[in-house]
Amino acid sequence: MPPSKIHLPAQRTGPPLFGTSRGTDYARLTRRIRQAGLLDRRPGHYVARFTLTLASFAAAGVAFFLLGDSWLQIPVAAGLAVIYTQVAFLAHDVGHQQVFASKRHARIAGLLLGNLGIGLSYGWWIGKHTRHHANPNHVDDDPDIRVGGIAWTQNQAGTRRGAARIFTRWQAFFFFPLLLLEGLHLYVTGVGALWRRDVKQRTAEVVLLAVHTVGCLTALFLVLSPGKALVFFAVHQAVFGFYLGCSFAPNHKGMPLMEGRLDYLRKQVLASRNVHGGWFVDHALGGLNYQIEHHLFPSMPMPNLRRAKPLVEAFCREHDISYHDTGLIRSYREILGYLHETGACLRTPERIT
Repeated sequence: MPPSKIHLPAQRTGPPLFGTSRGTDYARLTRRIRQAGLLDRRPGHYVARFTLTLASFAAAGVAFFLLGDSWLQIPVAAGLAVIYTQVAFLAHDVGHQQVFASKRHARIAGLLLGNLGIGLSYGWWIGKHTRHHANPNHVDDDPDIRVGGIAWTQNQAGTRRGAARIFTRWQAFFFFPLLLLEGLHLYVTGVGALWRRDVKQRTAEVVLLAVHTVGCLTALFLVLSPGKALVFFAVHQAVFGFYLGCSFAPNHKGMPLMEGRLDYLRKQVLASRNVHGGWFVDHALGGLNYQIEHHLFPSMPMPNLRRAKPLVEAFCREHDISYHDTGLIRSYREILGYLHETGACLRTPERIT
């Protein structure tokens, strides 16, 4: 069954409602988190992470040029895709002010990591991601669940026509294959936003993205034959999209949908899913597996999220707020079950309401 929509009482949007009984819940939780020092910056962690990630990036580049026109480049393409995803995680943390206190420094780092590093329009992505954080899984306000390749609600499914309607009937089976295209989708969508002038500091973004694109294509076709270059590109983009998509998908997909307004604490907790799995999962998913804590405290440094989890979970238990924590495989099963049930109205038309 897909999660039911939570119909929320009409309230104003914006910061937590500290003047109400529910708003003070978030204030109390924040005091506990702050007293534990979990909102303090972790410069040592990020120095180490940046150094390791950028060194890996450089090593992959050296390996690419040393191997030359060889099919041994295919593992390099896959490895570089993994590094790209780790760079994306760093850009995510930079965008949330987890790394730099200065917004200017964060902006510069974000442009270098996103536009120049991995070919992602940092300004476009930050704008979209900020809207998502404000209203996660909200049927009207979250850009991540608006109608697109996947139908996230039965109302969206009911509007499909032609081939899209057939696709949506069985969309759960196509979900993971579609992730292979996620990297290209992000690139093309970012370019579209720049073309429409929807991004601030557009000139800097265009220049850096153009340098990334021209540099990558030049390197590919100078070092590799056309056939190998195309295979390298396809493998790299497929692995990058799949890894990135699998990292972000468990955060909210298949969790309750929101309508109306709710206080900040409950809005963020009820729409988010945590994924446990130890040290490996924490680093493989860039800390995104602590999605509840991240949504409650977006500027909290990634290594502090694990320490915040027991405090947040205990607070939710005290206040009878549902806190969803599951394993990685189980999270994917929940997503696929939700998508399959969402398309059920097209397999059995009488169920359309």
